[in-house]
Amino acid sequence: MTGILLQINTGTTATVADTLQTAATNTVAAVTQQPITEDSFNLLSMIVKGGIIIYPLALMLLLAIYVLIERLLTINRASKKSPNLLSSIKEAIHKGNIDSARSMCLSINTPEAIMLEKGLSRIGQPVNDIREAMNEAATIEIGRLEKNMGVLNITGRIAPMFGFIGTIIGVIKIFYDIALQGTVEISVISTGLYEKMISSCSGLIVGVFAFIAYHWMNTLIDKFAHRMEESRMRFLDILNEPSK
Repeated sequence: MTGILLQINTGTTATVADTLQTAATNTVAAVTQQPITEDSFNLLSMIVKGGIIIYPLALMLLLAIYVLIERLLTINRASKKSPNLLSSIKEAIHKGNIDSARSMCLSINTPEAIMLEKGLSRIGQPVNDIREAMNEAATIEIGRLEKNMGVLNITGRIAPMFGFIGTIIGVIKIFYDIALQGTVEISVISTGLYEKMISSCSGLIVGVFAFIAYHWMNTLIDKFAHRMEESRMRFLDILNEPSK
């Protein structure tokens, strides 16, 4: 009888052990496979976890991209070179065809041509007056190229601040969740950590993008301004040349 009971107990123990081992194996497999099927890394879902501060940062990014593209197109149009412009103006001046030279400049309608037309319109006046008129025209045209550049400058400055605000909101959320749940387990504080880190990262990315775009545009505008200064000096040299 004792032998029969031992056999039954042994068989029952083996069955329970097999059942537990199978259940543990299935649980490990489920846990291993779950992150791959459900929690796989998705950039968009990660960004959304950055909280409400992501929306103004996204608006700043879109605005910065728009201003960058719009200014690039404007500067490229303004920088269009007319290699024969000064030589044609020189020939017209020596022939006394001032009105023809002015009409040519107006038809080209670039900042450089507008500045030269302003100088042509002052021919007959003192050289200082011509120089001053051309300087004013150049300043106005450069100012038009710098339109909306302040958007990039401001975005580059305040986007990291918005990211810092998101960081503070994330920290507040972490402490609120800890107080609510009474524990500091990672599952409790993970939402606040996501919001804290993603908002900080997003603010820095938008700020760096706007900062680079702003200084890149300024570099292009400065380069163009130097070219206009060179054209102005060459025009004044033409006026000082003796007529043939």
